[in-house]
Amino acid sequence: MKNGLNRRDFIKTAGLTAAGLALSPQLQANEAAYDPKGLPTTILGKTGVRIPRLIFGAGSRFMATEEEKGLELLEYALNHGLYYWDTANTYTRGDEFSEIRLGKILKSRRKEVFLATKVTERSADKAKQAIEDSLKRLQTDYVDLYQIHSVTNEDEVRQFGSKDGVLPVLRKYREEGVIRHIGFTGHSSAAAMKLAAELYDFDTMLIALNHQENGRQPFEDQAVPYAASKGMGVLAMKLVRPRETVQGLDPKELISYALTLTNVTAAVIGIDNLDVLKTNIGLLKTFKPLSPERMNELHGELQPFYRNKQLPWMAPGYVDGRYWA
Repeated sequence: MKNGLNRRDFIKTAGLTAAGLALSPQLQANEAAYDPKGLPTTILGKTGVRIPRLIFGAGSRFMATEEEKGLELLEYALNHGLYYWDTANTYTRGDEFSEIRLGKILKSRRKEVFLATKVTERSADKAKQAIEDSLKRLQTDYVDLYQIHSVTNEDEVRQFGSKDGVLPVLRKYREEGVIRHIGFTGHSSAAAMKLAAELYDFDTMLIALNHQENGRQPFEDQAVPYAASKGMGVLAMKLVRPRETVQGLDPKELISYALTLTNVTAAVIGIDNLDVLKTNIGLLKTFKPLSPERMNELHGELQPFYRNKQLPWMAPGYVDGRYWA
């Protein structure tokens, strides 16, 4: 592996971490290399990792750009303190993968990036193959946060820990040092998200904050605070999507709304151009929590969005990366 250990040596040293005996040199170096460039940071729950409060989302918006522009965005983000990058094995445009783009930067700057990706597959064999494929695309021997992607219902959640489920695979990779932390994501069911936090010892939850079915899914009231009470890092996504269907909503206020919520650790923002990236960095530098009055007003302004049934990311079975906005 360029700029680090080869995989066999990495696994040998990282295995000591799982046993509580030592930290791998690779992981020590990675922690030391994170540089927020003066941006506000916070601790990602019980992981103990310090991260910026805004996360570079490398999903559909990012993939809407041409590759050269996308690579420029990644470099600019890293050079200006946004070192937490979020992708998934389903983030594609045609036959082009988001993970491949990230890998082109990671191969020479891996130690500087807190890398999160996701696995959509649920069976053990398919999940293992998907993880191996992701590692190759990302040109890395380890991932900082691996997430079970797009939780949809409670029955599905109960199968995660089964012998042939996805969670034992992730845990095995964690024991080997290939994965550092494990989380899950979801868009549609607050009950399923809460149950996942109840049943398993996840490190993080990535939740679509503004994806409440007709405004009735209690994400903010139930799933988010419960996960936070267990020491999980709570990450919010889909924050600015309401502006596409409700005129007059300010993306800056939508981001500030999420960051003002007590139990939200950080927000994932999809980036598709340099102006948006610079604006978001500027917002983070000057962020101040919204007043309770303004929070209530914004919740009211979001009601037309919650009632909209025509949005693809509100449809059953939605998985990030398969729809374009």
